[in-house]
Amino acid sequence: MSEETEEKMSDATKLMWAVIGVFVIGFVVVAVSKQESPQQVEAQSMLRNYVAIQQMANQKCPAAILKETGEEVFFPAEDPQTDKETYITLKWKGEKKFKEASCTLHGSLGGISELVIDGKTLIKKQI
Repeated sequence: MSEETEEKMSDATKLMWAVIGVFVIGFVVVAVSKQESPQQVEAQSMLRNYVAIQQMANQKCPAAILKETGEEVFFPAEDPQTDKETYITLKWKGEKKFKEASCTLHGSLGGISELVIDGKTLIKKQI
């Protein structure tokens, strides 16, 4: 009977090691699959930069137009002009106090680099 107990203990030990092995393999598979290629990291970085520039432009440009004209703008009238890396230009149509406004923001400046309202350049910064 003592031989049967040792044999069962050996089977239990084997089962325990098999379960531990499955967990280890699972952790390794998860760790390896989470690694990203340099191209993925670069693409994600460019996307985050573009979103940051666009958010900054959507905050600063309407405030500058309001300050200069006294008219509040909400949504750009056209699709933005951008290289998706360094700058974005947004254009608005006015209703009462101005006809057209164009605002360019460069990420390297951290703010508006050019503001043109009805053909008159109000802000022009060198890059």
